[in-house]
Amino acid sequence: MNKKPTDTREKILQTAEQLIYQNGIHATGMDLLVKTSGVARKSIYRHFANKEDVAAAALNERDERWMHWFRTESDKGETPADRILNMFTVLKSWFESQGFRGCAFINTAGEVGNPDDPVRQIAKMHKQKLLDYTLELSGQLNIAHPEALARQLLILLEGAITMSYVMGDSSAADSARDVAKILLEQAFTA
Repeated sequence: MNKKPTDTREKILQTAEQLIYQNGIHATGMDLLVKTSGVARKSIYRHFANKEDVAAAALNERDERWMHWFRTESDKGETPADRILNMFTVLKSWFESQGFRGCAFINTAGEVGNPDDPVRQIAKMHKQKLLDYTLELSGQLNIAHPEALARQLLILLEGAITMSYVMGDSSAADSARDVAKILLEQAFTA
């Protein structure tokens, strides 16, 4: 999912995202960002007012890239039901990838106590986009309650991510997929 940065701002954001994902926001100071990115502190401050601005911008970039990747891969299923089930296959490939450390948005939101903090707001926006996508897919099914199914799918997705990271078990995606199959069957018979 990473590409080679083409300018200073991209280099800063890419490095910040990697450091935040690996170490968390609080452990990612400006000194570490300068050292790891090779970008002078003065140059960083030309692009960003402070560390919080860097973190917010890096998380926004991750949101855009991750959602694009997730949707593109999940949408390879032929039918809406196939695409729904494919979400869990896509998650499993992510879980098995080198450097998987769970959800960057949950991880960083957990570091911030204030619900109005930009980091928490970005995490909320990311989860809303994921819910919107599950609702989009559920809405393509001929079922009575697509909103309820979308919310249940989001809980399965989030639970699989958490269990895979905390327990070190990529098969959490398979278990969540099995439950999604049951939910789909129930949705079609309701």
